[in-house]
Amino acid sequence: MLPAWLVPLLAAVPCTWALWERRRRRSELGARTWLLEREREAAARRAVEEERARVARDLHDIVSHSVSVMVVQAGAARHGVDGEAEDALLAVERTGREAMTELRNLLGVLAPAPDGDGEAFAPQPSLAHLGTLVDRIAFAGLPVDVRVTGEPCPLPAGIDATGYRIVQEALTNALKHGTAGATAEVTVSYGTRNLRLEVLNTGPSVLTGTGPAPPGDKGGRGLAGLRERVAVYGGDLDARRRLGGGYRVRARIPLERP
Repeated sequence: MLPAWLVPLLAAVPCTWALWERRRRRSELGARTWLLEREREAAARRAVEEERARVARDLHDIVSHSVSVMVVQAGAARHGVDGEAEDALLAVERTGREAMTELRNLLGVLAPAPDGDGEAFAPQPSLAHLGTLVDRIAFAGLPVDVRVTGEPCPLPAGIDATGYRIVQEALTNALKHGTAGATAEVTVSYGTRNLRLEVLNTGPSVLTGTGPAPPGDKGGRGLAGLRERVAVYGGDLDARRRLGGGYRVRARIPLERP
């Protein structure tokens, strides 16, 4: 038979244990909540940083391409006859206006108007606009032949814009680093699983040791940034000089997430 004084003590033990366990769980839950909140904040910061990097790459692609074309066209205007000079200068003005419009659109995404109203955004870069890009490059002095294989189909916006940027960057580099009489070829291949792009341009043979350095050899942000974009979709991008002369940019972008 237990002493009378021990009975209340034994009865209080389960209650004390339950109270301690509840406090322990509450403390553990609080710690987990704090960790989750920190993780959410870190994820939000990473998202902002990635978006800023994406916009920076877009700004680089757009501005460097447009300015490069403008410089080449301005040079042609200085040495051309009156009619040719007038056409080239008009093209410079048009290209500059387009570059500024795209720049305002990108900056508008970062800092929209307080009332939510703003200028209508221009269409996102798309392979559907490849003809306009090729015309501008050809007018600047680099003839371009375009070939499309497979059945063209609607592409996810990110893949579509990335494909356009790859061709734009490759042609801009060919225009900047190419020699007189150079030409370029663009092949866009639509497959059931992958979008494949290839841009070839002619130039001095790598065996001769002459000609400008390859565009990607100096650590520029253009092709390096595009390689990162392609990798996001599980694809790959290869850029190198060709033994027979010129340069080749080749990319494969899966149309389905890996």
